[in-house]
Amino acid sequence: MEQLPAIIDRPVRLGVLISGGGTTLLNFLDCIRDGSMSAEVPLVISSRPDCQGVQRAIDAGLDCISTCRRDFADISEFSDAVFGALRAKQIDLVTLAGYLSLLHIPDDFRHRVLNIHPALIPAFSGKGMYGHHVHDAVVARGAKVSGCTVHFADNEYDHGPIVLQSSVEVPDDATAEDVADLVFEREKIAYPEAIRRVTSGQLSVDGRRTRLAVPDAGELDPGTTT
Repeated sequence: MEQLPAIIDRPVRLGVLISGGGTTLLNFLDCIRDGSMSAEVPLVISSRPDCQGVQRAIDAGLDCISTCRRDFADISEFSDAVFGALRAKQIDLVTLAGYLSLLHIPDDFRHRVLNIHPALIPAFSGKGMYGHHVHDAVVARGAKVSGCTVHFADNEYDHGPIVLQSSVEVPDDATAEDVADLVFEREKIAYPEAIRRVTSGQLSVDGRRTRLAVPDAGELDPGTTT
């Protein structure tokens, strides 16, 4: 069992990786401003130079760079560039915020990369299951619940140890857009809470399971989180 170290004497340094609108990044910045998350964002990395999140990061006064997979010979070279930039900024914790490029995570970032998936893993997860594809599949299957999962990223899609999950009920007449909106409202609470848990010194990783030393810690509604 690996006990994760606490980061409690200063704000956690987050690297935020984006590919789209940057709404999760904006949520992090809101949480930092209102004091509900002790963090700073020294670096934003985008997999696309033209996505809306890049402009939002710049407007927020953040250091933002674009690193595109197609500009590198292979995934190893691409991953080296991404994690090299993160090391240069002394990033404590990497947060994948709608980031769509697969990375190979080096040993020094083991259990230091978080991802949020817009469904309850293992349902509606894996390669090709991202963004609207997930919510389309939820509606097509007639699922009664969906939600989000925050997990440690490894070198497979939606595979690493789960930190927490938060569920929502899916109304019978919900569209994929409705489900997306419901799930994102849960993501706005779940992702910052996962960051707090990881940096609290109370979380340990045992194989593919995580254990929280204070089970009732956190700010999510009772009955919606594991």
